[in-house]
Amino acid sequence: MNRIRIALAQINPTVGDLEGNQQKILEYITQAQALGAEVVAFPELALVGYPPEDLLLKPSFVDANLCALHRMARAIRGITAIVGFVDRTDDLYNAAAVLHEGQVAGVYHKAYLPNYAVFDEERYFQAGGRPLVFSLGEVLVGVNICEDIWVPIGPTDDQVLAGAQLVINLSASPYHRGKSARRERMLATRAADNIVYVAFCNLVGGQDELVFDGGSAIFDERGELVARAMQFAEDLLVADLELSSVFRQRLHDPRQRQARARRASVPVERITLEPVPSRPQPSGLSPRVVPLLEPVAEVYQALVLGTRDYVRKNGFREVVLGLSGGIDSALTAAIAADALGCESVTGVFMPSRYSSPESREDAMLLAENLGIRLLTVPMDDTFQAYLEMLAGPFAGRDPDVTEENLQARIRGNILMALSNKFGWLVLTTGNKSEMSVGYATLYGDMAGGYAVLKDVPKMLVYQLAAYVNDRAGRAVIPQRIFDKAPSAELRPNQTDQDTLPPYELLDAILHAYVEEDRGLEEIVALGFDRATVTRVIRMVDRAEYKRRQAPPGVRITPRAFGKDRRFPITNHYHED
Repeated sequence: MNRIRIALAQINPTVGDLEGNQQKILEYITQAQALGAEVVAFPELALVGYPPEDLLLKPSFVDANLCALHRMARAIRGITAIVGFVDRTDDLYNAAAVLHEGQVAGVYHKAYLPNYAVFDEERYFQAGGRPLVFSLGEVLVGVNICEDIWVPIGPTDDQVLAGAQLVINLSASPYHRGKSARRERMLATRAADNIVYVAFCNLVGGQDELVFDGGSAIFDERGELVARAMQFAEDLLVADLELSSVFRQRLHDPRQRQARARRASVPVERITLEPVPSRPQPSGLSPRVVPLLEPVAEVYQALVLGTRDYVRKNGFREVVLGLSGGIDSALTAAIAADALGCESVTGVFMPSRYSSPESREDAMLLAENLGIRLLTVPMDDTFQAYLEMLAGPFAGRDPDVTEENLQARIRGNILMALSNKFGWLVLTTGNKSEMSVGYATLYGDMAGGYAVLKDVPKMLVYQLAAYVNDRAGRAVIPQRIFDKAPSAELRPNQTDQDTLPPYELLDAILHAYVEEDRGLEEIVALGFDRATVTRVIRMVDRAEYKRRQAPPGVRITPRAFGKDRRFPITNHYHED
């Protein structure tokens, strides 16, 4: 029978944890065998974690990864496993190993190395050039890696022309808003255009700024979805694939015959795997299609997973953050409680002479609703001491942003003191809109270990906060926090809009300038006021030195600050 039972092991490895990753892979192989799978696939570079970055420049790390691969291969019997690892011959390769009956039966080298956005693969790897197809009984299977399948005429095409009825793609596809739907459209197109089943096995988990969303999926030769795994969670997706339909449909389409004749010279590595002893397969396996999350829910789960993995994988048990009674700190606290458990989160309310009674009440009610610990540490005496200490040097000058920033830095010192004393990781609460224009204080509200909302625009903050309440069916985040004007409360009656354009307007301009790289004239042509656009652009450009000193944070847009958007600090190009 031209049928195969395939398992996609969507796992969350840890970069550099070769022993732990190896153990996880073996555990999932055991689960796949128990479900009667004949082939089980793992994500790109699953053995070493993705991206390993400059660990790849350490020969000892590469050697250890190869030793782990061969150790693992010897332990695998009765099932074929496809595992991502780092291969070394004359150079390093992003590779997939076909492990079968105690041996490394074949190795595929990734052909297309992404070198854009967050990717730096040309820094580390040589591109492969030889497609691989292996036969398992009557089934011909192609294996390729991540970017390879995004290329319309590339490894997938070559493997299909070599007879592959199923192409398995090992991926580490980083998340951003809207990517899951776009990726599935691509996979469906690749399957339909090539008349082939496509099985996409994606990484899941957080790695520094990156989040990998899982969502592994299988598409049939018509481009129709057969099965889909969960998003933002480890999962084992198992499906029975009846591949005879591929051959039947290809008989009615002469294009592959013509293409095969034109590309007969493309060398393809073909491997025949020895049959394994047959065993009864559990019956009654129905395809599982997990629905995709709604857009706001998807972003929220990305933030939760990114925060959880950053905290836990770096050895922290608890976190601390400033609770101001505002929307940003409220959402950060809710995400932290979901990610780590309420018992692992401490909020700190640090009132000054400018803090309103409503802010205190809202911070207390939020902490109670979330079930997190709340500390109150007044900071006004310290602020007064600073004013008196600096009275001489500041004599003759009116109060300005300097005195405001003093308060922010005192609060940062309080949070860092608690972090040092108790081993808590400080979560900062600033959002992307503020970070874009520099509406943040170095060594103040920017002080911390992880910036949960670093890539979340202000208006999306409100949507996510509303999602928290809608999901809970109650006002976990008090309504007054939504209703009041955003304020840092660093001077009397202060609001953010004293300094910034309204956030609805600011976010639209920032999207055009930061994420779409539009210039001044292009943005003005969209209907925005020239003076406002010019002012926003200048604020963004001037704040680059601040952003370089900000902690990492979860990436949820296609153009996050950091690896995605790399601008020189010293830069005299200005659009005006």
